[in-house]
Amino acid sequence: MEEINELVRRYNLEEDSEHIIIPLPEKDGHARRCFLLKRNFLRIQFPDGHLSDFPLAEIIEATVKYPELLLSESIHFVHKTPEMSSIVDDSENENKVVIKDNDEKENID
Repeated sequence: MEEINELVRRYNLEEDSEHIIIPLPEKDGHARRCFLLKRNFLRIQFPDGHLSDFPLAEIIEATVKYPELLLSESIHFVHKTPEMSSIVDDSENENKVVIKDNDEKENID
């Protein structure tokens, strides 16, 4: 929880015994706040319906940095996803291919 305490200090966030409270930009003159439960991980539901757990620190970062986006979208910018890998079937053998973030392919034998 030390990482969470550091984020609260860095971004001047509020907190109570059960929540981290993030002030959001005003809309139509009304102040808004986001209440996040103090848990190690929170489950996020994406628009396609799948669920995924993320560390609270990453959710705080995503909410503070990209408050205008859906959390499922903003977490994409903050969360470091592992390289995607897939196996491509060759007529002679199987080759493992790693697809990097910039869509370059790298053969791994």
